[in-house]
Amino acid sequence: MLRNWQIVLATTITSTIFLCPPTDTLAQITPDNTLVNNSRVRKEGNINLIEGGTTAGKNLFHSLKEFGVPKSSEAYFNNRVDINNIITRVTGNSISNIDGLIRANGSANLFLINPRGIVFGKNAELDIGGSFIGSTANSLKFPDGNEFRAINPGNQILLSVNVPLGLQYGKNQTGNITNSGNLSVNDGKSITLISHSLENIGSLKTNGGQISIATIGSINNQGFASLGNSGGYGSRFAPLRRAKAHVALKRSTRKSRHG
Repeated sequence: MLRNWQIVLATTITSTIFLCPPTDTLAQITPDNTLVNNSRVRKEGNINLIEGGTTAGKNLFHSLKEFGVPKSSEAYFNNRVDINNIITRVTGNSISNIDGLIRANGSANLFLINPRGIVFGKNAELDIGGSFIGSTANSLKFPDGNEFRAINPGNQILLSVNVPLGLQYGKNQTGNITNSGNLSVNDGKSITLISHSLENIGSLKTNGGQISIATIGSINNQGFASLGNSGGYGSRFAPLRRAKAHVALKRSTRKSRHG
């Protein structure tokens, strides 16, 4: 039986979680040129238009060396409206500092994976039609065995057409997520955050959807977090071989912990 893992989960019809302030650093968006069809970024005023990327079925993959959104600016994923999942990895050595707006087209779910960490500033917002999944995992795994790696990505030719199965954490995993912003998604959609530790003084909101938070704890072992199969993401997590995780929540409507 797996032990020494910890999960904090909140599920409500109208839920708000008030999850330490980030350290301010300059942020930008830079492709890393590791895909068959690489991501492209161009500026229009204060908007960073993220285009291109590699499509596999209804999945759109982006691979970026850096991803950050400064105050009063916008990261706009200009995807086709028939895309179901926008899957974005950050492969460089920088934390993703987000203090502006993240936007996408249609009803696509947005995955943001940065093993170095993700910081949402007090001005951070989401304007997406689907669910949001933010994680410091090493990679996303798929049912067909494919893996979209943010650590040692290499030049990836084959990408999966399947729905992501879960998140894989490697050894020495220390990336954290902090939130000071007001992150919300549309009715019935979900917000999922998974990292080594989580701290928050902002809010996470959904109406009729689900808010899921998990920490992976100890940095000594590898672990896998299932994203569930409901299509809403964040519906359940597999036990992680982790311990001593840290979660700071100001308020939640329901919180469960296993250890």
